[in-house]
Amino acid sequence: MPPSHRVHQLPGGARLVVEPMPERHSTSMVLMFAGGSRLEDDRLGGVSHFIEHLFFKGTRRRPSSKEIADAIEGVGGFINASTDKELTAYWARVPSERMELGFDVLFDIVANSRLDEADVEKERMVILDELRMYQDQPQDLVQNLFEELIWPGHPLGRDIAGTEESVSRLTRDDILEYADAHYRLPNLVVGAAGSLGIEETIAVVGKGLGLRPEIDGALNASTPGALESPRVLMRRRETEQAHICLGARALSYVHPDRYALDLLNTVLGEGMSSRLFLDIRERLGLAYDVHSFTQKHRDTGYLGVYVGVDPKKAVDAVNAVLMELRALSQTEVAEDELARAKEFTKGRLRLELETTNGVAFWLTYQELLLGQIKTIDEELTLVDAVTADDVKRVAVEVLSGPLQMAVVGPFQRDGAFRLAIGA
Repeated sequence: MPPSHRVHQLPGGARLVVEPMPERHSTSMVLMFAGGSRLEDDRLGGVSHFIEHLFFKGTRRRPSSKEIADAIEGVGGFINASTDKELTAYWARVPSERMELGFDVLFDIVANSRLDEADVEKERMVILDELRMYQDQPQDLVQNLFEELIWPGHPLGRDIAGTEESVSRLTRDDILEYADAHYRLPNLVVGAAGSLGIEETIAVVGKGLGLRPEIDGALNASTPGALESPRVLMRRRETEQAHICLGARALSYVHPDRYALDLLNTVLGEGMSSRLFLDIRERLGLAYDVHSFTQKHRDTGYLGVYVGVDPKKAVDAVNAVLMELRALSQTEVAEDELARAKEFTKGRLRLELETTNGVAFWLTYQELLLGQIKTIDEELTLVDAVTADDVKRVAVEVLSGPLQMAVVGPFQRDGAFRLAIGA
């Protein structure tokens, strides 16, 4: 079956991915830029996220955040943005007959933002409050600490929003310079999905391309160095629960074994039928929230486990998690368990792609980061091809690396946690 999407090369080096979904009443559009917080050195930490905030403060044509919001919300639509470690995305979802308006507002934001000095200072305080909020939320803090351990001394290990120090010293000139380097047409993929015409979409997008066409040489990202030993990073907080993240470096999003890693993660800790949930919550009663997760980047990634637990039972919970990790390395997943994991994975993907927003992001993400787009049928075929031997082999490879553990809770010492992982 031929793919239903179409990729179109735009002037200046940008690309457009379009998928008609004629049965829908909405159209979603995404402007996705290569880059993100991993491109920032310590001096500029958080600048990508800062710019994303500032772009919604006003443009030359829409001088206030209210006018930007009113343009989209006034027709019942939604508009938002997000900054990640390797990309920054701006998106809108509107009734299909308002597609041109949606694109006009998005291009206006990224190409015509005023970036006023007064807005910079006001937003600086908002972002500093945001960073302090994360410090007060132990679930967020423990994951940030875990990523510091996984990628020590590297921008990937730093909070996407930066640090209080870096955000405090960013100047308007720093922001303008970085925005100019980042927001170039060769770094842009535009996605659109919904009730639309392909030729009409190409024409509408072509009118909005007001960014510079030259690529900027400052967008190279360094690769993290190897991890040499297990480590524990603890922050004492007088919390009712201990919050723990532990895990190891894993695979990138271009690695051929990434599907096996995803199924390993599903078996281990995705959903209420996973091993971690059934053993640590249901059988042992050690924790209310326990799950595993993966993070993948261009050249690295990790497999992690989160557990929220009574501090008195924290070491028991860690040892129970380590037993489950060892089991994945020692014994092949049973055929019925692997089959359930595959159905879970395939079903979740299908559900994510029911909306125009889900399809627009799916297409744009693949084109930007992978340089090619797999159809959903191709993706499902790759999931089905994974064997129990593949899952065990990946478990051995990933879990033979040094484990890292972050802990937030009312503990005086970290010795028992270090002993558990051999740190």
